[in-house]
Amino acid sequence: MGGAVSGVGIVGTGAISGQYLETLGKLGTVRVAAVADLDDDRARAAVAGLDGVAALSVDALLEDPAVDVVLNLTPPAGHAPIALAAVDAGKSVYTEKPLAATVADGRRVLAAGEATGVRVGGAPDTVLGTGVQTARHAIDAGLIGTPTAATATFLCPGHERWHPNPDFYYTAGGGPLLDMGPYYVTALVTLLGPVTSVLGAGSTARPSRTIGSGPRAGEVIPVEVLTHVTGVLTHASGALSTVTMSFDAVATRAEPIEVHGPEGSLVVPDPNRFDGDVRLRRLGGDGWEPLPVSAGYRVGGRGLGVAELMTAPSAGEARASGTLALHVLDVMESVLRSAAAGGGSVAVEAQAGRPSAVPLADEPGRDPSSLLG
Repeated sequence: MGGAVSGVGIVGTGAISGQYLETLGKLGTVRVAAVADLDDDRARAAVAGLDGVAALSVDALLEDPAVDVVLNLTPPAGHAPIALAAVDAGKSVYTEKPLAATVADGRRVLAAGEATGVRVGGAPDTVLGTGVQTARHAIDAGLIGTPTAATATFLCPGHERWHPNPDFYYTAGGGPLLDMGPYYVTALVTLLGPVTSVLGAGSTARPSRTIGSGPRAGEVIPVEVLTHVTGVLTHASGALSTVTMSFDAVATRAEPIEVHGPEGSLVVPDPNRFDGDVRLRRLGGDGWEPLPVSAGYRVGGRGLGVAELMTAPSAGEARASGTLALHVLDVMESVLRSAAAGGGSVAVEAQAGRPSAVPLADEPGRDPSSLLG
């Protein structure tokens, strides 16, 4: 889509929208044209002080000729319906994680985009930052040898402690794996390549949760999903990854991601962030050494994936693509299906290639050559 500036229409102005608005306001290849929310007051509040950004109804935003791409920030149950409506309106669409509540819905979104000729992308785009990309650069340079294993760990007591409306975390499409897993699984696919099969196990510690903040504090909500999930992922490369995602723990000292090979081990920073230190322990070495930033977009912030989707030569060349997001969703759904069946191996049918590396650059669509030194 060349050097044109793409107009972004944001549907959903919940807590995460502020981060997108901040990043998109800094980038030179996209601009926010409009926002919409079921709560009109919240939509107007989101754009207060932003020049040239309209607060519209969802229907009006989808019809607005100034909007080239819809940024879909609705709760998971709304991801597929809004994405399909955007595609039907001839707009490209980028959806917060997960791509849809189910793989079947995700396939429908991708098929509609392909039939219409618009671009489809999906979060997370945190893997485009310098943290995960510097780790990938180290792996590709052979610093740990051929990767054999990885671990990915997220443990917390649950989001109801701080989120004023946490219901969707505990209903179909929610849970720790579908909520936080996209960051970790997308990072693992970026580092080690696609996943071919999985094993899964899970549990639910409590049948209900109590909201801890906001106007609904003290309200008890039901839990309908697994709140502790462990999966073993077999990558096409032969590497094995172990993923543990939980809303049933107090804390952990485990690193977010570790990758191991015969020549060394890597500590990869939090994949929910764009930056962070990458540390290497070499075989025979006597300590962990921090690696210099060597790859990734330096302007870190949610919205990089939207910009790259619209500036890539083709939809397939965008790294935060719908195809990758569907693969990650299928990995997670397959882990849950394995857990429900008692832990047998489940093949991952929705496949995607390992996304290309991000060279050191300021932001998508900008010439990185001046930074490569």
